[in-house]
Amino acid sequence: MTEPLRAGFDRLRGAGLLLPSLMALAGLIVLVSLGTWQLHRKAWKEGLVAELGARIRAEPVSLEEALRRWRERQGIEYLRVRVRGVYQHAGEIHLHALERGATGWHVITPLITPGGTVVFVNRGFVPHALKDRATRAAGLIAGEAEFNGLVRAAPLAKAAFVPENAPGRNEWYWPDMPAMLRAAFANTERPYAPFLVEMERVTVPVPPAGGATRLDIPNRHLEYALTWFGLAATLAGVYAAFAAARLRRAG
Repeated sequence: MTEPLRAGFDRLRGAGLLLPSLMALAGLIVLVSLGTWQLHRKAWKEGLVAELGARIRAEPVSLEEALRRWRERQGIEYLRVRVRGVYQHAGEIHLHALERGATGWHVITPLITPGGTVVFVNRGFVPHALKDRATRAAGLIAGEAEFNGLVRAAPLAKAAFVPENAPGRNEWYWPDMPAMLRAAFANTERPYAPFLVEMERVTVPVPPAGGATRLDIPNRHLEYALTWFGLAATLAGVYAAFAAARLRRAG
């Protein structure tokens, strides 16, 4: 250890600043590291939003292509897909939803493709008054339908604090796809796509009218980074004032 460094060390120890200095240094390292990590997260989030936005604007792929990408574990969230088949309105599922501050239901209708695969299609929001499909008979599309939609991954398990599904009342709070398949087809096993397809918004005389997708990915990482860096600057300022007072008293 050089003489100036030794003298500085002895002065800190004599003023009772050795332990506080080590603690302040450790705190600064942690706070600056957290701020730097948030900047990395900001860059990652911006890249993710750009990637998902590009998928939404891209030409739709076939359902078969979407299934292939899913099997190969490629990213398919918000992938634009073209779907064709016949709706099974008798098996529609009602998934609890919030739309512009009002509660209601997303109408999830199973569709059977020409190849026999079941696809659960989110056809859009309806208020409580239109939950019963008999109240919106004009929107029950008959025959073969073809439309564009966005792939949305279904959760593998219920999140904390989410209510239990009530299949007997056709009231669902999270898309449990195996249970939805059993409810829609009276426990008959069928091949199905392991994701939801949210129909793009369409112009129809009655709801549901599609357009359930909300690409709203929060990106507050710059705010978080500035908070951590601000705390680091505050800690440095407080420590400097504390150390200066101690050193003055120690002479």
